[in-house]
Amino acid sequence: MGAQLNLVENNLHLVDVSSRQMLFHIPSSSLFELDGLTAELIGLLRSSPMQTAEQIISELQQQFSVEQISETLAELIALELITDGSPLTPEIALKKITEFPLNTLVLNVNTGCNLSCSYCYKEDLDKPSAGKKMAFETAKQSIEMLLIESPDESRYNIVFFGGEPLSNLALIKEVVAYSEQRFAELNKPVDFTMTTNATLLTEEIADWLSEHRFGLSISMDGPKTIHDKNRITVGGQGTYDVVSRKAKMLLSRYPSRPVGARVTLTKGVTDIRQIWDHLFNELGFAEVGFAPVTSGDISYYNLSNEELVDVFANMKALGREYLEAALEHRNIGFSNMHQLITDLHEGNKKALPCGAGVAMLAVDHEGGLNLCHRFTGSDLDTFGDVQSGLDKPRLGEFLEQRLDRTDTGCSDCRIRNLCSGGCYHESYARYEDPTHPVYHYCDLMRDWVDFGIEVYSRIMAENPAYIDSYISPRRAH
Repeated sequence: MGAQLNLVENNLHLVDVSSRQMLFHIPSSSLFELDGLTAELIGLLRSSPMQTAEQIISELQQQFSVEQISETLAELIALELITDGSPLTPEIALKKITEFPLNTLVLNVNTGCNLSCSYCYKEDLDKPSAGKKMAFETAKQSIEMLLIESPDESRYNIVFFGGEPLSNLALIKEVVAYSEQRFAELNKPVDFTMTTNATLLTEEIADWLSEHRFGLSISMDGPKTIHDKNRITVGGQGTYDVVSRKAKMLLSRYPSRPVGARVTLTKGVTDIRQIWDHLFNELGFAEVGFAPVTSGDISYYNLSNEELVDVFANMKALGREYLEAALEHRNIGFSNMHQLITDLHEGNKKALPCGAGVAMLAVDHEGGLNLCHRFTGSDLDTFGDVQSGLDKPRLGEFLEQRLDRTDTGCSDCRIRNLCSGGCYHESYARYEDPTHPVYHYCDLMRDWVDFGIEVYSRIMAENPAYIDSYISPRRAH
């Protein structure tokens, strides 16, 4: 009697796309179109578990050859979609972290900001006159620490953050000059990235940023009535007029890289299409990305559960427009959809929700090493500093708490390797524990990924050239 075979339900998920059925292979984040034999095998083992290969062949040999059935069973066992009782490969989440291949540093160049956005999460934010600026020596030590910790990375990225980073432009220029020379000596490419509120931009600054090929994101929440609700000056005035004027100026004279808009969605703001239409079609941003606020420190600005349902429904509606455009070989710059398609196309599988603490760290104005830019100034302890180096044992121990999915809803979730428990800072804000999975929109995220599978599958079937034209090149930036 042969070994008894069973489905490994924890490793597979089926999604209907038009007349086809797609199999999402959860361990590898890979997609396969289900053929008739595989569909029959899955259906058979679902209805009648604990069957031997001989019993399965006997059941199906009128429809398929014995050789076909045997080969397909072997493939499904190799993919660990069917088990013959042999031990399965441990989940990626059970590994320890001992290596920290840092390639990205976020420099918090000034805690001061000339705006006073009502929903801001930054705990170290100061008024412009009280801003604490990073010294060049601290920035220099940051770069040297990066090279000591990770000398073998193929590419590096320096991110300028704040407050408003352009309020310390002098430091940014010093860091860029130092970095370009230092990385050139090592024959290593370095990229510069910045998120700015755009209010301090001038033509001269825009041209300098373009000359050094900065990747830029502008914080902008949409048309005037929406933007001016929360993105206000220290004196309480709306900033749409100045930001839109500066953004148009930048977009008209920034040839080096695409410029994106970053939208924060707060209580009462769910009309994603209207915001996207204004920023993409009217102002001309290359991409528009949406960040829903559900766990902000100021709970008044958090989207309600009902509003969050609306947000995801509206994201899917815009996603359908994205699909229609993609099939016509047009890109409508919807960043959230772009990212999901990228993850599915590349088979991205994440043991952790993002690169924070592994590939990326944020340096506060004093040189402390923070998990990411959202934690500078927070109560979460730093993990060493740029002067004495990274506290690897403590950082490893911290990350291993999130790696361990035992007794969490993540352990058997079908998107566990795409979501990996969600944003650390959101968990910190909501549960006061950055290692706690973010449970409050799991169902919405699962539905969003299913939608992404549908969109990606149709693009691959009907216009695969879209991927080569618009998805793959994003990595080159």
